[in-house]
Parts: sequence; C-alpha cells; structure tokens
Amino acid sequence: MKTIATCVEEILVSQPFLEDALTRNILNFSALAEEMRDPISKILRKPIKSGAIMMALRRYSPPKEMANTIKLNKVLQDLGDITVRSDLSDYTFKNSESLIHCHLKMLDVLKQNARIFYTFTRGVHESNVLITTSLKEEIEEIYKDELCTAVQDKLSAITIGLPSENTKIAGLYYQFFKRLAWEGIALYEVVSTTNEFTILVEEEFVDKAFTAVKGLKN
Repeated sequence: MKTIATCVEEILVSQPFLEDALTRNILNFSALAEEMRDPISKILRKPIKSGAIMMALRRYSPPKEMANTIKLNKVLQDLGDITVRSDLSDYTFKNSESLIHCHLKMLDVLKQNARIFYTFTRGVHESNVLITTSLKEEIEEIYKDELCTAVQDKLSAITIGLPSENTKIAGLYYQFFKRLAWEGIALYEVVSTTNEFTILVEEEFVDKAFTAVKGLKN
C-alpha cells in the first residue's frame, strides 16, 4: 500500500535535480510540498494536506550512495588532464557488412598522422565516425558507398582523464551530465574508454562546457 512517504520518494527519484537540491538543503520545503500536493493526491486518490507532504520531505533520506559522497569527491579532485579538440566532423552511417572495411581503410590513412582525432563507434543499427574536419575529403571518399544518415561539422571534443578507480564509483558520469545540464549545454555525442570520457558539443558551447567540467575538478 502506498503512503505519502513512498509517493514523495518516487517523485524525487524520478527527478534527480530535485533530489540533489533537497539533500543540499537549498529547497523551499513549503513551496515544494504545495507543488507535490496534487500529484500525490491523484496517486493516493484522496485529498492530501501540504503539511503531511512537508513532513515526509523533511524525513526523506537519500540512497546511501548519494549521501556518501566522499569517494566521489576524491575521484573528481583526481581527474586527469582535460583536453579540447576543435574543428571536428561527425558522420552517422547505417550499419552494413562493408562498413568495417571502410573503417580499416581509414586506419591506414591515419597511420601517416597519429595526431589526427578519430573515433569509430558501432551501435546496433548505426555507426558514428568522428574525425578532424581537415580529412573530410578522405572520409567521404572511403565511405562513399555507405548510407550516411547525418553529418555535423563545427564540433569540439572535451576529453577528461579519469582515475583508474572510476569504474568502482557510482554516479561519476551523472556528475558530468548534471553539471552540463544545469548550464543548458546539449551534448551532441558521448564517447568513453575505460579511463577517458569524451563529450562532443557544438563549437559555440565549448568554452562554457570546458568551464563547467573544470569546475567539477576544482
């Protein structure tokens, strides 16, 4: 049987920004309780007073993983170098049997210049190629027989070095996404390896995104 407390928990868990603000004591409990009154009344199918909701909010305890942020804060402080690369282009291709052969041909081209930025990500139905814009002619020639569904130029990549223990810390990527969302920055794409995390944004947002990410480290 649902109670006011369980309804409050469901709403907060479904809205991480609210839960985060609540744990930091920067919310007006009275105003939030009033806003939650109608949704909770509909769930319980009876009128609910704001005072009862406010009491449930004050008693709410976040999940243990969120409350214990010591390890998370240490990992954020130990973030490695933050590297920015601009003048990138992103291609989306429909998966095919020949697509991997195009990727291998492109790797041969890259042997001549190890400094070129290039990533190839294969999904279930499509694959993405992210490459320095100066090689647009090469990529379009090599992949000319593949079905390209999207192309985006004027992109920048911000790569963050992660400590080796990052895979053991819950909520690490959430901190990046939350900070960028608070700043109103839309991510065009995300690429990651075990110890590196790369976000792709339009060039006009790169300075703002870099400042937001660097703020997490500090």
